[in-house]
Amino acid sequence: MFTIKRINVEAGENTIILNSTDAYEMGLRSMDRVKVSSKKHSITAIVELSDTLLKPKEIGLLHTAFISLKEKEGSSVEVVPAPRPTSIDYIKKKMNNFELTYDEILRIIKDIVNKNLSDIELSAYVSAVYTRGMSIRETKDLTLAMIETGDTIDFDYEKIFDFHSIGGVPGNKVTLLIVPIVAATGLIIPKTSSRAISSPCGTADIFEVLANVSFTAEEIKHLAEKVGGTIAWGGGVNIAPADDIIIRAEYPLAIDPYSQVIASVMAKKKAAGVNRLVLDIPVGPHTKVESIDLAKKYSRDFITIGDELGMRVKCAITYGGQPVGRAVGPALEACEALAALENKKVPNSVLEKSIGLAGMILEMAEVPPGKGREKAKDILCSGKALDKLKEIIDAQGGNPDVSSESVQVGKYSQDVTSDRDGYVDSINNKSIIKVARTAGAPKIKGAGIMIHKKKGMKVDTDEPIYTVYADNKLKLEEAVKIGNRLRPILIEGMLLETIASTDKLIMYD
Repeated sequence: MFTIKRINVEAGENTIILNSTDAYEMGLRSMDRVKVSSKKHSITAIVELSDTLLKPKEIGLLHTAFISLKEKEGSSVEVVPAPRPTSIDYIKKKMNNFELTYDEILRIIKDIVNKNLSDIELSAYVSAVYTRGMSIRETKDLTLAMIETGDTIDFDYEKIFDFHSIGGVPGNKVTLLIVPIVAATGLIIPKTSSRAISSPCGTADIFEVLANVSFTAEEIKHLAEKVGGTIAWGGGVNIAPADDIIIRAEYPLAIDPYSQVIASVMAKKKAAGVNRLVLDIPVGPHTKVESIDLAKKYSRDFITIGDELGMRVKCAITYGGQPVGRAVGPALEACEALAALENKKVPNSVLEKSIGLAGMILEMAEVPPGKGREKAKDILCSGKALDKLKEIIDAQGGNPDVSSESVQVGKYSQDVTSDRDGYVDSINNKSIIKVARTAGAPKIKGAGIMIHKKKGMKVDTDEPIYTVYADNKLKLEEAVKIGNRLRPILIEGMLLETIASTDKLIMYD
């Protein structure tokens, strides 16, 4: 028997530490598996070794393993060697470019959810799906496996609506307008959102500036039925729980495998009880989807999977050649979204995209075809959408009296100015993202970028083209340096180059 010692170190998987002497006697090496059992509970965990942290017959449980085992420090447990998960063989099968069966995919997802895979093995899975891809049948099976391994919400309504953007373009705060517009008509829209994967913020990061976003499945159902809509973090519930674990592996690699994108979106929506879905697919250079052809492929596959799941899906291919609006970063985007709802002057891209997508959702209900956009605009301009958002904020524990002027942004800021006269030729989304993340977004809510000049706009020498916000001076300095190196906003003069004849005379016979 071994005595539990808690090790307050975060780990994504179940990890335990053994004294090297004990491990040697049990024939164990680093990264082997063991079964740890008490009288009431047991877990399978990955082994690490130490000669200094633990005495013989002590077992160190890192945070995740300690929580999973549900036993107190000092309790006695039995430790025996355990076989490695069979899902590792299935991951290797996918790495070798073979199709996986439903049972094989389900085994992988179950081991991910149960934290039976190490970070290395999880990264191998993500890399295999990224490089080898999945067939449409595998993608459907992956979606079903992700649903099966989590909770589901069942609403007592025939039609449940939702909206989702697959991301890739910074500044896409439109959910904060779309949800209240739709909910203001009496429809149910239980929006669950992700946190940032490779962007400066996800919708959950933005709305967390205004209200709580972590709820159980039952709480989301109650909130949606009470006020018509929610904006909640999908990772805060046990709906398709594999998704947020997989995101953790995708994040350092900055990749989003095609099939995993589709399965993650559709699993979370189906599990949340959604049967009417509008999808935003932004297209443009330096985005997740850089071509119309790829966007059309996504659209076809999303609709196909939707049909298989009994969901009506509409896809909108939208312009993603530059950020939506001017604000990039959680608090900055919350301000811009609130300003739009308050009918203050905001960039047309925020209004047009929000109204257009909300109109598509309304037309999936009872609004006549072609009339959805007009209806959505009326709701926004009348102030009904703002009232509904404040109702949602209040229901989710936030301050309903919040306004675009009261949201706190980073206390340190610095303008970045143009070194020439000219016009904005292009904006590099990926570079904007890097600058905002260097400033601290999304973890630091007030960090980010406010863009002053967008594509086609005239710029004078020494005129600010964007402002960086941060909560400490060091982060601010680092972000400005990155921006100066990457030049995310490219300024070109009207005169690109001069070519003149030489002064030398050419004599001809």
